[in-house]
Amino acid sequence: MWPVNLVWVAIAHCLLFASSSAHPTYRGRYKASVFTDLTPPEMTSVQSFLMDQDILNLGSTEHTLKQNTIFMMELNMPKKLQVLSFLDQNGPKPLREAKVVIYFADQPHPNVTEYIVGPLPHPNYYRPNVYRGNKTIKFESRPVTTTEYYFIHLKMLEVMKEMNHILLETSGFSYYNCTNRCLSFIDIAPRGLKSGERRSWLMINKYVEGYFLHPIGIEILLNHRSLDPKDWAVEKIWYNGQYFDRVEELVRKYASNQLSKLRLPVHMDSDPYSTFIPRGEYMTKSNVHGPKVCEPQGKRYRVMGNYVEYAGWSFAFRSSTSAGMQLYDIQYNNERIAYEVSIQEAIAFYSGVTPAAMQTKSIDSGWGMGSDDYELAKGIDCPEVATYQDVHHFYDTNKPVRYKNAVCIFELPTGVPLRRHFDSNYRGAHNFYGGLENHVLVLRTSSTVDNYDYIWDFIFYQNGVIEVKVHPTGYIQTTFFTPNGAVYGSKVNNNVLGNLHTHLIHYKVDLDIAGTENSFETVGLKAENISNPWSPGDFIFQHRLEHHLKSTERHAAFRFGSPLPKYLTFMNPNKMNKWGHPKSYRIQYNSNGDQILPRRWKEEKGISWSRYSLAVTRHSNAEPTSSSIYAQNEPWDPLVYFENFIHNNEDIVNKDLVAWVTVGFLHIPHAEDIPNTTTPGNAVGFLLRPFNFFDEDPSVASKSPVIVRPADGSFSRVNIQRWTPEVVGHCVSDEPFSYNGTSGFLGTL
Repeated sequence: MWPVNLVWVAIAHCLLFASSSAHPTYRGRYKASVFTDLTPPEMTSVQSFLMDQDILNLGSTEHTLKQNTIFMMELNMPKKLQVLSFLDQNGPKPLREAKVVIYFADQPHPNVTEYIVGPLPHPNYYRPNVYRGNKTIKFESRPVTTTEYYFIHLKMLEVMKEMNHILLETSGFSYYNCTNRCLSFIDIAPRGLKSGERRSWLMINKYVEGYFLHPIGIEILLNHRSLDPKDWAVEKIWYNGQYFDRVEELVRKYASNQLSKLRLPVHMDSDPYSTFIPRGEYMTKSNVHGPKVCEPQGKRYRVMGNYVEYAGWSFAFRSSTSAGMQLYDIQYNNERIAYEVSIQEAIAFYSGVTPAAMQTKSIDSGWGMGSDDYELAKGIDCPEVATYQDVHHFYDTNKPVRYKNAVCIFELPTGVPLRRHFDSNYRGAHNFYGGLENHVLVLRTSSTVDNYDYIWDFIFYQNGVIEVKVHPTGYIQTTFFTPNGAVYGSKVNNNVLGNLHTHLIHYKVDLDIAGTENSFETVGLKAENISNPWSPGDFIFQHRLEHHLKSTERHAAFRFGSPLPKYLTFMNPNKMNKWGHPKSYRIQYNSNGDQILPRRWKEEKGISWSRYSLAVTRHSNAEPTSSSIYAQNEPWDPLVYFENFIHNNEDIVNKDLVAWVTVGFLHIPHAEDIPNTTTPGNAVGFLLRPFNFFDEDPSVASKSPVIVRPADGSFSRVNIQRWTPEVVGHCVSDEPFSYNGTSGFLGTL
C-alpha cells in the first residue's frame, strides 16, 4: 500500500498530465475561467453571506437612505503573478473572490467600504480592500443610487408645485401632477465645488423622445448631502440667464414682472427633430435592405464561455461592472502579446454660460459605465450572424441583473484587401495578380451613459494587429440657448445650444512581449547631410533611425501638448526574431485629444491620467486601475491619484511594463448632430502592431488568398489558384471568381 502523501503526488501528476494533454481549445477555456465574471449564483451566495453578518447590519436598498446596503459587487482580479503561474506553469488556480462595495449609512459617521469576499462559490471570509496609503472612501463620493434619485424626484415635486404656473407659461409642460406633457430633470456632476459637498445642478427638460435636446431654460441647484431628504434645500435657480437664491424670490419677481420672462414656442407633438422617425428623401431607394454579413460555411472562430479563438489569436474577456470590457491573456500562436487590455475611464468636459454647462465634467465610471452595457440590436449594432452573450451585474440592486445580448463577437470583411499586388508586365497585362481578403474578428459592447452611447470595439487582424477603438454616438448634451452662449457651441434648434466638449478615453495596456521582461523605446528620424560616395563633391540629404531607450517612468510619460514620437515600441531585449531584432510591438494612435484642465486645477486631480497621452509604468499590484467609481463625485481628493503611479520614477528597463493610453477628440456640436451624433469620423483609439515580433507576416497562414497567372501569352486563359471553394451558397456571386487583368487596348499591341 502506497503512503498517503505519495498517493496525492500520483493524483496530482495525473491531473497535470490530463490538463497538459487536453485539446488546446478546452485547455484554453479552462485557463480563461480565471478571468470569468461573477455568475448570478456566486453573486447571490456573496449577498447571502454578507447579509448574515450581524455586525454589518445590511438591509434593502429601497425606501430609505439611512440603511447599510450592498451597492455593487464584481470579480476581484487575482494578482498577476498568481495568474501567470496558473496559466504558464500549471500552478494552482487562484481563489475566486468578489469585490463588494457597501454603503454604511446607518451609523453616526457614514462611510463607504469595499470588502474582498471569498472563496467562491461558497464564501466564508471577508476583509477590507485597502487602497494605497490606506486612503478611505468619502461617503459623499459615492455614486447616486436609484433610491436617492427617487427622493430627489419627491423634492422636485415639492419645489415645482410652487412654480408650476411659471413652468406652464414658459414651456406648456409641468412637473407637478402631470400626466401628459411632463418635465424631467438631468443631474449634473461633480456635485459641488469642493470635497465633502453633494450639491447637484438639475437641468429641467421636456420629457419627450430625445429629451436631452429639449431644455426649457430653468436649472436648479439642490443640496442633497443630508441622509434625511427633509433637510434638502434649493440653493440657486437659473431662469432665462438670471439667478435667484430661492424659489420664493423667483415666484415673486415673476409675478411682479421684475425679471426677463421666457415663453417657448408651442410644442408640436408631431415635431420629430429629436426622434429617429425618417423625414426627407434620398435620390436612391432606402426602403429595402442593404448588404448583410453572412457566413457561407459557418463560423471561422470559436467562443467557449469567455474564451475566444480566431485564426492565430486566443484571448479571454470579462465585462467589469465598474469600468467595462477587459481582455486578458491575448496570444498569437500560443505566444502572449498582452496580459491585459482594458477600458479604464471615459470623460466628457463641457463649456457654456448656464450653470449646468459650466459644471458638467462627466467622469463616466461614476455613472455606472461598466454596468450600462445594454442589449445590442441584431443586424444593427452587430451583424445578425454574430455570437451574442449575456452579462450579469450587481449594481444598485437587490439581486443580480441580466443584460441580454450585451456582448457580440463576429467576423467581418473590411472591404479592403489585407494585401494585394498587380504584377504588371508593362505591356497592358500582368505576370501575376495576388490578393488576400481582409477579415477581422470584432468583440463589441456598448455603454449608454445617459445621453451618450459608447460603442467599444476590440478588433483582431490576421496579420497580428489589434485595433482598440470607441465610437461615441447618441444624443449631444444641450443647454438653453442665450445669445452670449454662441461662443460655446452651435445653435442646433430653437432655443437649443449644443455645447462644446472634449472626450477623453483611458485604457490600460499591459503588454507582455515574449515574456514580462520588457523595455520601452521610441524610434524617430535624425537628418543627415553626407558626402555622396559615388559622386565626389556632391552631398546626400537623408534620414537615419534614432532609438531612445526610456529608462524611468518619468522619461516615459508624454504630456499632452508635446508631440508623440512616431514609433512607440515595447520590446523584449532577451528574445530575438529570426533576423536578430528584439521581438517588439508598437502602439499607434488614432486620436486628436488634448489636456482638458490645467495641471493641478482643483478637479484635474481626479483625472490626472489625462495629463498624458501615454505613460509607461512598472507593473504594480497596488496600481490595478487608473480611476474609480468615486472620482466623479470626489475629483478634488480622489481615491486613486494616477500621478502617484509615476511619482516614484521606477526603473523600467527589462521590467514588467504597463502602458496607460489616452485618446480623445474635441466635439463642437453642429446641426448634423440632430437627432444623434453619428459614428463616421468620431472613432478614436489605437493599434497594437507587430514590429519584428514575427519572422514574416503571420497572415501567410490564411487559406483565403487568390493568385492569378496567365496560362498563355494571349491571356485568353488564366490559372487561378485558391484554397477556398469557388462558390458557396448565395453570400457570394453565383458566378465563379474570374480575373483577366488586362487593359482595354491589349489587342492593339
